[in-house]
Amino acid sequence: MARNICDVRLLLFVAATAFIFIQVESESQCTSQMRLLIDQISIQQGKIVALEEAKKLQDEEYVHLKALVQDLEKKGLQSLLNHLEVPVAAVVIMACNRPDYLQRTVQSVLKYQTSVASKFPLFVSQDGTNPDVKNVALSFKQITYLQHLDFTPVHTERPGELIAYYKIARHYKWALDELFIKHNFNRVIILEDDMEIAPDFFNYFEATASILDSDKTIMAVSSWNDNGQVQFVHDPKTLYRSDFFPGLGWMLSKSIWDELSPKWPKAYWDDWIRLKEIHGERQFIRPEVCRTYNFGEHGSSMGQFFKQYLEPIKLNDVHVDWRTMDLSYLTEDKFVRHFAKLVADAKPVHGGPDAVLKAHNIDGDVRIQYRDQADFEQIARGFGIFEEWKDGIPRTAYKGVVVFRHQTSRRIYLVGPDSLKLLGLEDA
Repeated sequence: MARNICDVRLLLFVAATAFIFIQVESESQCTSQMRLLIDQISIQQGKIVALEEAKKLQDEEYVHLKALVQDLEKKGLQSLLNHLEVPVAAVVIMACNRPDYLQRTVQSVLKYQTSVASKFPLFVSQDGTNPDVKNVALSFKQITYLQHLDFTPVHTERPGELIAYYKIARHYKWALDELFIKHNFNRVIILEDDMEIAPDFFNYFEATASILDSDKTIMAVSSWNDNGQVQFVHDPKTLYRSDFFPGLGWMLSKSIWDELSPKWPKAYWDDWIRLKEIHGERQFIRPEVCRTYNFGEHGSSMGQFFKQYLEPIKLNDVHVDWRTMDLSYLTEDKFVRHFAKLVADAKPVHGGPDAVLKAHNIDGDVRIQYRDQADFEQIARGFGIFEEWKDGIPRTAYKGVVVFRHQTSRRIYLVGPDSLKLLGLEDA
């Protein structure tokens, strides 16, 4: 009996030991599994964090790439628009053998042309082979270089004439044919290699281009006033029509060039345009204050009139936003009424040797009648303005009237014998 009890106790002990062992083993396995599960969770959390970091980087990269694409699209579109944009006018600087002058002119033009280069592509046309002039032109990447080579002997029509005037006329015809016919520009602005330009030069020509196109009574637009010396100008916003071709920085259209090119003269092209048989009833737009300044004391004209008439020219230094201005008063029907009123409102003064003194003693605008060219020259000499006429027309004149400022804002009108009738002011 006692032995059986011992056997039972032994069995119970063994069973308890086995149970404990099983429990310990089970707990050990649970602990291992828990650790494994924790490790796996940690690994997955690490992957999540890594994925979140990768997504963050991808988002940042996406934003960067999107901005880059938008910028490229914008630039590409702008480039495309630039290529599609029709230029307002080609600008050509006529050059020959003055590299220092050309350098100064190009630098002045580029100062204001760079921001509007697509509207006003820039050319230099050289007549001849002067290497220094060519090197100056080619040193500017913004310029398209043209070279006129014509070694045909020049035969002057009258003894004592300068060959240079014949060569200049040849060069002009060649260059304008190149730009209008070969390059197919609608308008061209012609500068010479001894000019500086005003800050609003390109704005001025852009604003007047539509008038040149639409008003067939306008032959060209000029940036020059022959009586633009500092003592004779006041208002940078004032424009006039003129029967006298000013030149010296001017714009013409392809239709006008198609007319002029076949009959272009052998020499003295500017005086040729001033002939009534060439310009007919058409006129020219000019400013009161010049948009170009001619610094060329030495050249084909041998400095003619330079000290008296060219050196004192006032180059506009005020920025005028021509695009915001109503220039419709320049059309033929409106301008004649506009100008007639200005002349009618001016106080009449008799001419003669003391005309300047009489005008000086009167407040407000003054008009002085001249009888003929000799009388005009005497009065003009007294004031110090240009005396010269071409084919019966005084420089700057509109219907025989020459207007300039005297003592700042006051206007002086020198009125021809037929001017009041032409302006519809017979009774004035």
